[in-house]
Amino acid sequence: MNLLLLSNSTNHGQGYLDHAMAEVQAFLGTVRRLAFVPFALADREGYAAKAAARFEREGIAVTPVTPDLAGREALERAEAVFVGGGNTFRLLDTLQKTALLHLLRDRASSGTPYLGASAGTNIAAPTIRTTNDMPIVQPASFDALGLVRFQINPHFIDADPSSRHMGETREERLREYLEENETPVLGLREGAWIRVDGERMALGGANGARLFRRGADPLDLAPGADLTDV
Repeated sequence: MNLLLLSNSTNHGQGYLDHAMAEVQAFLGTVRRLAFVPFALADREGYAAKAAARFEREGIAVTPVTPDLAGREALERAEAVFVGGGNTFRLLDTLQKTALLHLLRDRASSGTPYLGASAGTNIAAPTIRTTNDMPIVQPASFDALGLVRFQINPHFIDADPSSRHMGETREERLREYLEENETPVLGLREGAWIRVDGERMALGGANGARLFRRGADPLDLAPGADLTDV
């Protein structure tokens, strides 16, 4: 498979995808037509226009995927696919209802370059059970694309020991997941990404990640860490 899974699409103080665009360009290579899945936001047209404007600066044309036959045809013809961020429950629910989830899995599994950000990265995992998002809709199942073997938690935030907030930290919530599930979780910090090239998986970008396994202490991973055996 050929995947680039971004924790976030926008870094503080930078424009849309600016922090990762050099990596995105290297990932896409000679691709000049990109199918964009905007289902994670309610304003799909506006979201698609935003993505199109950004990639136009790189000489790449964007075709929005719509929840109809034309959308299916766009995915079938795509040189590469970009699944944008937003609400993960809404994204998965729409992909299930339009029967595009299986097609997206088939395209990515067969080698079509798959670029995900935030929610688009969440659905690359086996399930969406480790998303940060509110369940504003109810998908038929939490099962996602399963393009990687481990769960992903984008936008992972380390606990602030000086904070007076008494709610659960992100780490505590992921530990709760592991009380009920065996699958490891990669907490992907802002600015970080996962690069999958065939059988090899590596951590890229900035700020690294934190790996959570059931019955073990969390493990901090630096950029460049090999994720192949996670």
